[in-house]
Amino acid sequence: MPMCPFHVLVSKDGSHLETSGGSTISPESLVENIEKSIKSSVSNTHKVVTQKQIRHLAQRGADSDKFLAKYEELKSKNVDCLGSYISLLSKILEDKKLREFLDKNAKQPCSDSSLSKISACNSTQLSDTKEVDITPEEIRSRLQKVVAKAQEKKSSPFEKRVDKQSKAHHPSHYSPELPNWLSMRPSMSLDFVVDRTSATTPFAAVLVMQGLLFVKCHGRGRGELVPSQSGRRPETKCLAGAIPIGSQENILLEDLLYCLEGVEGEYIVPNPLQGPYEPRTFTISSCVDQSLRELAIQILPLASHYSVVVRFMEEKSGFQHGQVNHALAAAMGCLVKDYLVLVAQLELLLDQGGFNLHEMWFYVQPTLHCMSILANIASTINKAEAKGGQVLSLLHEQTSSYMGDTKGQELCLYLTQAASVPYMEILEKWVYKGAICDPYQEFLVEDNEMIQKEDLPLDYSADYWEKRYTIRRERIPVFLERVADVILRTGKYLNVIRQCGKNIKTPQDEDIVYTIKERQYFESIEKAYLFASKTLLQLLMEENDLMRRLKSVKHYFLLDQGDFIVQFMDSCEEELSKNIGDIVPTRLESLLELALRTSAANSDPYKDDMRTELLPYDLTFQMSKILSIETQEEKEYRLPLDHLNLVGLESFTFGYEVKWPVSLVLNRKAIACYQMIFRHLFHCKHVERLLCRVWISNKVGKSFHLKNAKMYVPAFALRQRMLNCIQNLEYYMMVEVIEPNWLAFLSKINNVNNVDEVLVCHSDFLDTCLKDCMLTNPDLLRIVNSLMSACEQFCHFMQSPEPPTNTSINECSGGSFKQRINKFDDEFTGVLVTLLDNISSLGRENNSEKLVNVLYSTASYYIFELYAQVLIML
Repeated sequence: MPMCPFHVLVSKDGSHLETSGGSTISPESLVENIEKSIKSSVSNTHKVVTQKQIRHLAQRGADSDKFLAKYEELKSKNVDCLGSYISLLSKILEDKKLREFLDKNAKQPCSDSSLSKISACNSTQLSDTKEVDITPEEIRSRLQKVVAKAQEKKSSPFEKRVDKQSKAHHPSHYSPELPNWLSMRPSMSLDFVVDRTSATTPFAAVLVMQGLLFVKCHGRGRGELVPSQSGRRPETKCLAGAIPIGSQENILLEDLLYCLEGVEGEYIVPNPLQGPYEPRTFTISSCVDQSLRELAIQILPLASHYSVVVRFMEEKSGFQHGQVNHALAAAMGCLVKDYLVLVAQLELLLDQGGFNLHEMWFYVQPTLHCMSILANIASTINKAEAKGGQVLSLLHEQTSSYMGDTKGQELCLYLTQAASVPYMEILEKWVYKGAICDPYQEFLVEDNEMIQKEDLPLDYSADYWEKRYTIRRERIPVFLERVADVILRTGKYLNVIRQCGKNIKTPQDEDIVYTIKERQYFESIEKAYLFASKTLLQLLMEENDLMRRLKSVKHYFLLDQGDFIVQFMDSCEEELSKNIGDIVPTRLESLLELALRTSAANSDPYKDDMRTELLPYDLTFQMSKILSIETQEEKEYRLPLDHLNLVGLESFTFGYEVKWPVSLVLNRKAIACYQMIFRHLFHCKHVERLLCRVWISNKVGKSFHLKNAKMYVPAFALRQRMLNCIQNLEYYMMVEVIEPNWLAFLSKINNVNNVDEVLVCHSDFLDTCLKDCMLTNPDLLRIVNSLMSACEQFCHFMQSPEPPTNTSINECSGGSFKQRINKFDDEFTGVLVTLLDNISSLGRENNSEKLVNVLYSTASYYIFELYAQVLIML
């Protein structure tokens, strides 16, 4: 059907409207119809089509089969407007006059001549009305502009910025999303609605907004639709200038009351916002008297503050802004209710008469101060994009800044206490139960939970303690900054206790409430910390017997149980002499258990936690890898290419099975330190045993002739020097390093107050042992390994399958026996001198007394040996 022009006829007195169909509509009925059309647009989408309507339409149609087929096709596609369309066709079919009108217009296409005929036919009926003609092209263009404005408003840069910021705060946390009601339904806002255009605006309302119809107001709640002759919104006729000042004041008071409630007035109009968080400005008509204008300008900041506060409340109601902002917005809402009560009281005074602007200014001054504080807080939080602890920090600063203003400080204190309630509830649950309930990531402690406690391996225990719970400094309120670390440790202690299956019953669960005097809640936090630290320390020391476990580890890893290590090396030496790929791990486990059962270690209740391990790298590579990473000398280390050529003695170490919560202390890092010290001591023990075997085998020299026996003197002397050197090195590490540090560790551990101090004492003990045993210095470690390698080569030479005898004493592979011994002697002496030089220079630089002891003991024995050799030669 061709499109016809849309005629809106308005009577001269504005009492009713007439359409081209001849019907008369009052403005009130038009508004009511517009509201009904909005409601029906929602309900019609779900309208149920009856079969009677479909049959009736099919029977009256030209081709019923095509109609039914098309209906079924659209129905299968779930077309939303199908029900509304069928209902519309049914109503058209039932209305005979409407059907005749549509048939007439369908047969006679609309044109300018036809429009003039229609106008002429109804001239008698429209003699007292005005006619407004709108062409289809104009309607289409204006509707497109309205839709474009609505779309632009929906995707305004202010809203995009807010959405982007809210998502940036929560990269991995899901918050429920609410529809943007204020964009879809701007009239729902309590703030001024400057631009009412929307994609869902009814057509008649669009005409009103575009200037085709103009709403003329006759007072509060009354008005009529006035047509525009030019198609534009007519200029407001300035009537205030001709009104006496007393009447102008009443009109201005009414407009001010509108503005104080967030509604546009007739002579006071809000200006568009320059930014999402900028204060609202107003324009007062130039017709208003200057004295009244100045009084209105003094009162209007209250409306501007109200606008800022309302925008803050409406924005922060979203889930993504967090519980603290929710609580703050709710507290502001309570104050805004009191503010609206004041506005209602002022309106009552206006209705009673005798009310003027001076009295209004007198009544609003106290509220103006309070609303300015609220607006300042709202703007500060919005511009800082704050949430959680940041909001509380800003509120605390605001509270502190009003020290000289009692009422202002009370207001800020009320807001801060109300906003801190959800934050303090999270804090109470953390320091009293060891659990975090922080759905919007606002709390100062962040839970980096990876897996459940039951699935924690040994190597995760260190990360669990150090990385599971961390402090987010940007979320710490300034009034909790001094006790942030205490809060972290308190919850961590309780969390460990809770994961051990223990019920936590804190003696005093005091409510933590924000106050300006910080000491009040500091005491509650300190009491909770003392309880948590004491409880966890008792759990570790008494129920889990931490000290006996540490002594058990010392027995095996630091070779404190002498008979055990001798029996183990006697039984496993043959197996450990094989290549790492040829060793059977289960056999090593069996030999370890045999040594444990047949030695003094049998009385150890934790001996069953011992394990054997074969690492794919030697001690030198392990230490260089650790040291290079710590000093950042190298970025990455790979396993040596010949790791499969390692023998068992080079790759062997003990393992230890630890359960929760002892694994917090004996974590993978601590066990690795014990293993490195053990591998170093184990290697020294192995070399000492080789030299002792050479000493035993050299007893055969007593049966030699004196002349031939003298040829063995240099070899025997070198063997003894090597043995004494290795024994002095073992003595230094075990007696002068490990034992004193262990006693110092026991002395410190008896005075600890919490688990963190236990971890620090244990870590200091291991670090000191590693350092004084020359394991943390790559140069010294390499020299010590070269020294022991020279001893091993000498032992292998002296215990070769064909040892030198009376007949072969002068000839051996690689030169004469004497030459080989001299070569071994020169090599060993050179390495030993290098070691002593490095220890001497290191002792001067670091003032290490213990390393100097190694220098004195080794050097003095070395000088004594040289003096003895000189005497033998003489």
